Amino acid sequence: MTTIDHFVDDSDIDVAIDDRDEGERRALELADRIRMVAVHDPGHAQRLVDELIVQLDRALGGTFREYLDGPTRDVADRALNGAGKESSAVISPAGNS
Repeated sequence: MTTIDHFVDDSDIDVAIDDRDEGERRALELADRIRMVAVHDPGHAQRLVDELIVQLDRALGGTFREYLDGPTRDVADRALNGAGKESSAVISPAGNS
């Protein structure tokens, strides 16, 4: 550890190198928030995850599960089946629903 390490806290410096890095950072933040909710209310956290799956499926035109395999596909199938046929509908742009 250098002398400057004692004076500079760079933990709040977050410079994305590219859009993929920014997307990954935001996804990790979302996952962390869902974990915090799950500590206090696991049922609510599961509903949030299910709704996220449904919305991702809508945004991808009903093809979200194709990006998954194994247990994650099973979780997505359960969420999508619970949402009914509306889950594969194309989502309208924000503000136009």
